[in-house]
Amino acid sequence: MTFRPASGGCGVSGFDRYQRGMALIMVLLSMALVVMMAAGMVKQQGVRVFRAGHFLAQTQGYNVALGAEDFAKQVLFQDLKTDRENNELVDSPDEVWWRYAAVLPLDDGGVAEIQVDDLSGRINLNDLVNPAGAIDQATRDRLMRLLMVLGITDVHVDALVDWVDPDEEPVSAYGAEDGQYLMKDPPYRAGNQPFASVTELRLIEGMTEEAYQLLRPHVAALPVSGTGINVNMASIPVIRSLHQQITDAQANTVVERRKEERFLTTGDFTALPEFAGLGLRPQGLKVRSEFFEVVSRITWDNRVTNLVSTVYRDSEGDLSVVRRDTGQKHRITKEPFGVSGE
Repeated sequence: MTFRPASGGCGVSGFDRYQRGMALIMVLLSMALVVMMAAGMVKQQGVRVFRAGHFLAQTQGYNVALGAEDFAKQVLFQDLKTDRENNELVDSPDEVWWRYAAVLPLDDGGVAEIQVDDLSGRINLNDLVNPAGAIDQATRDRLMRLLMVLGITDVHVDALVDWVDPDEEPVSAYGAEDGQYLMKDPPYRAGNQPFASVTELRLIEGMTEEAYQLLRPHVAALPVSGTGINVNMASIPVIRSLHQQITDAQANTVVERRKEERFLTTGDFTALPEFAGLGLRPQGLKVRSEFFEVVSRITWDNRVTNLVSTVYRDSEGDLSVVRRDTGQKHRITKEPFGVSGE
């Protein structure tokens, strides 16, 4: 069979047109494939650039938060220095570091918010069991009364004891060990060691979110035991937990007295007329603080970085960070106080 050129003598045969059409289709398909691959690479590169920028901003925010932590440590150091000069080693709510949240301006319109919270005016959960593994009855009684004052009825103090003590036997019928926790969904085991964080309370048998929020402001999870309660910083529920006969009205009166004149010694506290006849003893009480929470919120480059640091201050004024937590939000609650960045 012979293909003849189209009329005019310069035409293209049908077979040639077919080959050229196929070649054009192949070129178009190749171009489409290249465009798709390029688009995918651009998108992937964009994601990588976004992640890198986000990581850089978070790292910068965290570093600024560490600087805010150092700022708070200097404030606490200066506070102790001033107390020494005044010969009054006392920490109380009338001090500036406790009353306000410092606000410091940053470059490019950013801002650092810093709040210092006292932890020594709370009941230390880790005081429930002493280093020898024995139950501290005074702390157990205080926590039991605290739960009653707060109206928390579904959580028993023995469940808290079992979470801290090293053995696997419930201390009473109201305790809770692995047997109860392994039946939950998902299952888990009792801590059987000191609380590392107050947030562990959420795991305690019977604990609800409502009960946790009620209890949290009045307890702490300090890394040591036997530090005592700063009566100048103790809340009304904590004051009521010191003795079963202290009423809400009496505790409120004590707090009002404290606003007028802070307690310089534990004897000043226990000698108050509100406690007359109770036999309230100063054991386990104090008037100065050693543990604090430094809460930092850094807003920079349209991002927010949160840092909560547990800080220990010894009698010489040396400060050390016990732990850091970047997962807590909405912790800045005090009235802002502007601080110049110059």
